[in-house]
Amino acid sequence: MCFRPSLWMLKVIEGGSEGYVVGIVTAGAQAIATSGSQAYLPDICVNWDEDQLRNVQQTQATKFAFAAILDDGSVRTWGAADYGGDSSAVQDQLTNVRQIQASYHAFAAILGDGSVVTWGHASYGGDSSAVQDQLTNVQQIQATQRAFAAILGDGSVVTWGDAGYGAYSSAVQDLLKNVQQIQANMFAFAAILGDGTVVTWGDADHGGDSSAVEAQLMKVQQIKATAIAFAAILGDGSVVTWGSAGFGGDSRAVQDQLQNVQQIQATETAFAAIRGDGTVVTWGGADYGGDSSAVEAQLKNVQQIQTTGTAFAAICGDGTVVTWGDADHGGDSSAVKAQLMKVQQIQANLFACAAILGDGSVVTWGRPSFGGDSKAVQDQLQNVQQIQATETAFAAIRGDGTMVTWGDTCVALEPW
Repeated sequence: MCFRPSLWMLKVIEGGSEGYVVGIVTAGAQAIATSGSQAYLPDICVNWDEDQLRNVQQTQATKFAFAAILDDGSVRTWGAADYGGDSSAVQDQLTNVRQIQASYHAFAAILGDGSVVTWGHASYGGDSSAVQDQLTNVQQIQATQRAFAAILGDGSVVTWGDAGYGAYSSAVQDLLKNVQQIQANMFAFAAILGDGTVVTWGDADHGGDSSAVEAQLMKVQQIKATAIAFAAILGDGSVVTWGSAGFGGDSRAVQDQLQNVQQIQATETAFAAIRGDGTVVTWGGADYGGDSSAVEAQLKNVQQIQTTGTAFAAICGDGTVVTWGDADHGGDSSAVKAQLMKVQQIQANLFACAAILGDGSVVTWGRPSFGGDSKAVQDQLQNVQQIQATETAFAAIRGDGTMVTWGDTCVALEPW
């Protein structure tokens, strides 16, 4: 689906219910949101005109919705309304937007003046009214599944959303000083302070309590997360983990290998660490990427790693790709191996991967219906600069600022 730049809406009447469909819906699309109901509309195509989705600078995605920042600082959204696809209530506030962060259900936009605008599911971060007067001079935002945490210019932190997912930070608020960065898993947050120590909060069993490794968390450089565990790289290149053991929170089996670690990536249940010599160490859920023994010999001179929910894809120094983990969800790229040359970057959703090659074309693999099959739009995937993903779909930004989407893309909305 190629998003051409201005918005057209098609009024749909189905079963006595009226609604509006925005964008392009492919044959066989899933349930389409209408005013007050769900309707199955298998063959609807709505064209885009020339102005509104042009010059896209950045995209972000919740579970089932996209938000795009345009070059004039405005924002366009599409997808499921309850997941942030409808920004009509705040559209007039979305000006001079600098960056957007997303939880599963809501978006939070940082404006040029450091204030924040939120929308989506109110209880899960879409309503920030309770802390709005505190959201000034915001530098960055992170999100769990249902909550947001914003770092202010003075290094303090403001949280909102669902208390059980990290929105309740009162117990550690006195410790949240000089915060440099925050990482999040589904249920908890971990903040790196200026002195290299770490403060955690949220669900204690899922990474919100790091007291068992507190003494080891010194000179922390970066933190990564699976669904319910964290891994921190220290200044000496070693790694400290905590959270649910089966999800990578216990790294004792590979601890002696975790030396000179440069970066870490994670699926929902496993971690993969790139060491200084370009080799890779994995741990966590074996079936979902925690066991890389089958491809260990190929994992040489690895430059970067990307993940689906249950598989890893590594770009090697020669531009080739090595994959492992859940075969159906991106862990098996053998069908496109010959095409995966001069790969520049890879993006992934929960079920599939999309690689941008040196010539700006795109190669996909993984579950076909969720973006692993891009044949329907392959001729449009030229001069691609970046790709963003929801859980089940992809959106590619081309050099001219237009967008191409594929996968399970239900872009139905109520009127803006």
